[in-house]
Amino acid sequence: MSDYGSTPPPPPPPPGGGYGAPPPPAGGMGGPGDHPRGTVILVLGIVSLVCCSPLGIVAWIMGNTALKEIDAQPGLYSNRQIVQIGRILGIVGTVILVLTVIWFLFLGGLATLSANS
Repeated sequence: MSDYGSTPPPPPPPPGGGYGAPPPPAGGMGGPGDHPRGTVILVLGIVSLVCCSPLGIVAWIMGNTALKEIDAQPGLYSNRQIVQIGRILGIVGTVILVLTVIWFLFLGGLATLSANS
């Protein structure tokens, strides 16, 4: 009897009876990570809306810088949306700050006019 044409038996299991090593992650060294300032930018943007509008300027500037870094190396960071949201909240906080300053200047001007008349 000849074994030509038949399929060979499967290889024996690895010694030790355990499972093999897990496959490597899809992104290489653990995949893309979060930008280190992403959460800070988001928190600054939220705080600029809630209580401290001048922090909106900081969130806006830091957000612009972080987005440039993320766009320069697209596969390195994964939290672009968090940075974008923090930046937009910073812009809104800055607009609120500017409108508040204009409002106080307007009221101050009205107070001066009404005191003179």
